[in-house]
Amino acid sequence: METVYNFINGKQVASKGTKVWPIYNPATGQQIRQVIMSTADEVNEAIEVAQAAFPAWSHTSPLRRARIIFKFKELLERDFDSLARLITEEHGKVYSDSIGELTRGLEVVEFACGIPHLLKGEFSEQAGRGIDIHSTMQPLGITVGITPFNFPAMVPMWMFPVALACGNTFILKPAKADPSLSIRIAELLKEAGLPDGVFNVVHGDRNDNEILLRDDRIKAVSFVGSTTAAAHVHKVGSEFGKRVQALGAAKNHALVMPDANIETTANALLGAAFGAAGERCMALALAVTIDDETADKLVAALKPKVEALRYGPGIPKDGEKEMDFGPLISQQHLNNVTGYVDKGVEEGATLLVDGRGKKPKGYEDGYFIGGTLFDHVTPDMTIYKEEIFGPVLGIVRAKNIEEAMKLINEHPYGNGTAIFTHDGGAAREFAYQVQAGMVGINVPIPVPMAFHCFGGWKHSAYGALNVYGPDGVRFYTKMKTVTTRWPDHRVGNQAAFSMPTL
Repeated sequence: METVYNFINGKQVASKGTKVWPIYNPATGQQIRQVIMSTADEVNEAIEVAQAAFPAWSHTSPLRRARIIFKFKELLERDFDSLARLITEEHGKVYSDSIGELTRGLEVVEFACGIPHLLKGEFSEQAGRGIDIHSTMQPLGITVGITPFNFPAMVPMWMFPVALACGNTFILKPAKADPSLSIRIAELLKEAGLPDGVFNVVHGDRNDNEILLRDDRIKAVSFVGSTTAAAHVHKVGSEFGKRVQALGAAKNHALVMPDANIETTANALLGAAFGAAGERCMALALAVTIDDETADKLVAALKPKVEALRYGPGIPKDGEKEMDFGPLISQQHLNNVTGYVDKGVEEGATLLVDGRGKKPKGYEDGYFIGGTLFDHVTPDMTIYKEEIFGPVLGIVRAKNIEEAMKLINEHPYGNGTAIFTHDGGAAREFAYQVQAGMVGINVPIPVPMAFHCFGGWKHSAYGALNVYGPDGVRFYTKMKTVTTRWPDHRVGNQAAFSMPTL
């Protein structure tokens, strides 16, 4: 059985651990390889080599660091096909979605290539008589990324390109369900010229997380996962003196106004709710309509589209058209999603399209569930309150925009949201008033470009700074401000005992 190794100090290293995690192809349900959880000694070794590599890397000029990132970008583009196939094999998403994931990650790599400009700092000449002030942005030290299964390429690339470009060393702890891509990333970074020890990969469970959160040598932790875990990572990491950005769960609402083009909106919701089998923190899981007439029109447009959704293996057989979405990540997660559908029926939501128990021919052992559509979802229902992380869309009927806004703003999660309308005033007011970190106006999945920042509000995110973009540079650097006066021997100087002013 093929085994996924650690990557420490520039080479793959077999773990001596005893905890073995099977890796499955979600489309077939068959085990394809395994990963061994790293031991505490191996995690400590990764920390030690990252610590040893930091001085030389941090003193490497930003321009030279950028050139390595440029080369890494080139190698990513060279290997896009094989990397996308590896994502699809272990995660299950369709091939075009894997390409899309790599492309969005590549955008952050491209942003990090501009690090010489991003680290320029500030300068004030003659801030006081004969005094200049300048600031510099210096690296922190060892940084850590703990990433989820749903984006094995994109989410790590939200983190390490900026961290490395800023002069930090990095330890990646990927999800154990689809860890192979992290090793390919490490190999490409080495091929690009990254010095040994600057980027390391360890595999593990919560025990390994705790080591990384508590070790004094680690200066910053970036995390994406469940809200329960994000809150814990933020609390413990902060208690141990680290900078922490921790992104959690989501329950994203789409507000459908009466003037919205129903066909266009239905198509937008279809992709946003069911793409990647709903395993996205930016998936639109709830559509809030203004009045019953709008809801009835939307349901009439959506129902046949959801019934017609095609799901199956991520890479089709020769000559076949690609599916709309693939399987869920595991049997356990399939059970969880199916349980949510059961709960929705039990609590009184109207099940319009039932995806339970349906398997593509030839893939009966895969972790599949078809597109599922609920109507008359209400705020007291479990399927309204909790993140399902599957291909399930719920229609919520509000009487007016005030009620709809109240629903969205009072929900405990505030990752992303969207409005569908032709009314510019309503859209502007929505964008201003809605309590969410990322807003789309006729854009169903408003993930910001790499030169902006990604981050939610409320229980969807913990920490003062968002990921990538300008916040990413601020997160991975510490500012130092230098005040300078060169003595003028022509002027006598005397001791000053009061508060200095300029």
